[in-house]
Amino acid sequence: MFTELGPMKLLTIAIVAMFVFGPEKLPEFIRNATGVLRRVRAFADSARQEVRSELGPEFKDFEFEDLHPKTFVRKHMLEGDGLAGLEEIRNALDPRPELEEVTAAVRDTGAGRAPGAVSLAKGAPANPSTRHVFDPDAT
Repeated sequence: MFTELGPMKLLTIAIVAMFVFGPEKLPEFIRNATGVLRRVRAFADSARQEVRSELGPEFKDFEFEDLHPKTFVRKHMLEGDGLAGLEEIRNALDPRPELEEVTAAVRDTGAGRAPGAVSLAKGAPANPSTRHVFDPDAT
């Protein structure tokens, strides 16, 4: 909740609070604010317990953090049996096997090259005496 509050921001807030409330009323304001925070936390905890008790025993492992989409996916899809299905999908969408087949086919056909053809493996002409003229408009 307060992950972006650094020491400089906290010091700035303290100085502003000192000017707004004054040194006499600041301790009383801090006590009141912490009391309100305690009551809000107690209310939230009691509401969570009430929801858990109303859901029944089949939801005894229910956590409110599980409602966050990232946590839900991590818990239900990436653990246990769901991981095998995810691997199948990942393997089906992986283009590497097809690219390896194409690369192997191109390398195999490179053995019977025409004179002047460029070798993909080395980038040099197959026959050094025959060179092609580079045409920038053709590319």
